[in-house]
Amino acid sequence: MIGSRPGKPERTLYNRKGEFRPSSGPPTGRRKVDRMIRLATALLLVGGLAGICLAQTPARTANAPAPDKASSYYNFAMGRLYMELAGAEGGRNDYVAKAIQHYQEALKLDPASGVILEDLTDLYIQTGRLRDAVSEGEELLAKNPDNLGARRMLGRIYTRMIGDAQQGRINQDMLRRAIEQYQKITEKDPKDAESWLTLGRLYRVSNNSVESEKAYNNALKADPDSEDALTGLAMLYADLGDTQRAIDKLKAVTDKNPSENTLIALATAYEQIRDYKSAAQVLRRALENSDSARLRKALAQDLYFSGQNDEALKLYQQLAGENARDGELHLRLAEIYRSKRDYTKAHEELNRAKTLQPDNIEVLYAEVDLLQAEGKTDQAITSLKNLVQQTSRRNYSAAEARSHAALLEKLGILYRDAGQYPQAVETFRQIGSLVVEDAARAAVQIIDTYRAAKDFDNATKEADAAVKKYPSERLVVLAHASLLAEKGKTDEAVSEVRGLLKGERDRETLLAVAQIYEKAKRYADEAKTLDEAEKLAATDQDKETISFLRGAMYERQKKYEPSETEFRKVLALNPENSGAMNYLGYMLANRGLKLDEAARLIEKALEIEPGNGAYLDSLGWAYYQQGRLTEAEPPLLQAIEKIGDDPTVHDHLADLYLKMGKTKEAIAQWQMAIKRYQSGAPSDIDPEDMAKITRKLETARVRLARESNPR
Repeated sequence: MIGSRPGKPERTLYNRKGEFRPSSGPPTGRRKVDRMIRLATALLLVGGLAGICLAQTPARTANAPAPDKASSYYNFAMGRLYMELAGAEGGRNDYVAKAIQHYQEALKLDPASGVILEDLTDLYIQTGRLRDAVSEGEELLAKNPDNLGARRMLGRIYTRMIGDAQQGRINQDMLRRAIEQYQKITEKDPKDAESWLTLGRLYRVSNNSVESEKAYNNALKADPDSEDALTGLAMLYADLGDTQRAIDKLKAVTDKNPSENTLIALATAYEQIRDYKSAAQVLRRALENSDSARLRKALAQDLYFSGQNDEALKLYQQLAGENARDGELHLRLAEIYRSKRDYTKAHEELNRAKTLQPDNIEVLYAEVDLLQAEGKTDQAITSLKNLVQQTSRRNYSAAEARSHAALLEKLGILYRDAGQYPQAVETFRQIGSLVVEDAARAAVQIIDTYRAAKDFDNATKEADAAVKKYPSERLVVLAHASLLAEKGKTDEAVSEVRGLLKGERDRETLLAVAQIYEKAKRYADEAKTLDEAEKLAATDQDKETISFLRGAMYERQKKYEPSETEFRKVLALNPENSGAMNYLGYMLANRGLKLDEAARLIEKALEIEPGNGAYLDSLGWAYYQQGRLTEAEPPLLQAIEKIGDDPTVHDHLADLYLKMGKTKEAIAQWQMAIKRYQSGAPSDIDPEDMAKITRKLETARVRLARESNPR
């Protein structure tokens, strides 16, 4: 028997709305006669195939009458003829009725014929007569429950009647009935790969991942080369959050026979794990046989996110040249120019985006980011406050509330960065009442704000309240544990964080544990934890983070050679990692080694992140070590403005002033350094460093006394 193929494309006599679509309108005159002659000729030719097609009908049961194949095929051919005529005549109801009549007569004569059932099912679907199809199938099953063709017919119809899963409109009764039919089909015919495939899809719609996986695997047993089954498994694993398994399945498909859809799915999976470099490589493959603007746009975005700014810029410029009215393209160009510190061009592109999309919040938000990157924090705050006021409503839709909450969070962060802590706390508190789902994250922002203000009592109070209210929220647990660690309660903090180990984000959790151990100077425990996390590192970005933390750990132990090795590993993986440039440059400068390279590394880090307080401090210190005293003062003063709470910056500026003969100014800076140490978190106090500063302060006081009272 020629079995039906669930999920195959419908016949092209009808358009997507189910309407007949004759190629050039109803034929008239000679054209109509010609069409009739062609159809009649086709009927005669097809008649010769009757024995071939209908000979494939399954063997009848012992008590069943022999099917009248010749008469059955005559009616089948007539049904197909009238189906063709209906298409040619714009869907004439009388032709449709005659087609159905002949197909039904053919089924009476040969009830188990799959090819007849398949054609009839197609016709019912195309003409929207789904209820008639159900009645037909049920009647056939009542006569013979083992009629798999009838079950396939019902399965297809029930599947058609399920609804739209993406829109959330699911007819659960139809879903249950469809699953039931395909279960029985696969029980009787376990080698029917198509039915297993459909069953896998149906189980996925019903959120039964276990049975869906079994069905897809059975489809692969029946057809080991089934790309649809591999793709189905990949989508299922993606639904479950097991992105790596999804990637493995999609790679198996694309390695054998890549198609645009499977390559896009693979690129999307890579994007979900933030492996944008791999996503870009996959999209390049997809573009080998396509010039789709949509694909090129996706590639440009992945190039940008993976740090390949020059290639991304070139592609976005090309796309903008083809479609200058696309505001999003100008927005992306502005972001790239901002990342390249070309602020003039960034403003030009942003202005184009604003002209095309004046009400686009993302464009207005990008303007705030640009002002912030330029170090114009006050202007950024003013601009964002205006945007918050513009988007303020008495009542919000869910989408509007989320958007407004994002703006408030950004404003709170800007206030905090500017040292305006009360305003930051007040702003963050508005988020929880606006979007309940964001309340936990807002609580963490408040905790971090109090920590930045060195108000550890209020930070602890907020953290204790938050962890009671949101005990299962990851960010809250991490914030609470971090405060415990700062108080020296290391084991308690580690226990809290390890409680988050549940499989999905274990690598990140272990990195948080490692940082707690680092704060406590328990470097052996930190090393073991980093080794544990390294086993879960799947991408270059993951490995980059591990090497960075390991390099910092070695540096704190004064193991400078292995530390340098780790930071150079980071830069080999990501030459644009400004944090690694700064760390390595500062470490070299602090030891008086490779001073020219140290200064170049820090200068490049500042090109990537201009205005970064820590980097400015490093640069001033590198210049100091090179003897460039006049050049060292400006970046150190800028660093004081940015991160004046850090005692190290005051210590560096004091050393510079002392060397420049400004003893009184040096004393003031060392006094400030000691004050910053005393007001900091207990875990941040380094007794050795503090003692060293105290000795330098006393020496400077003696020196000042001698300068004031020369003999």
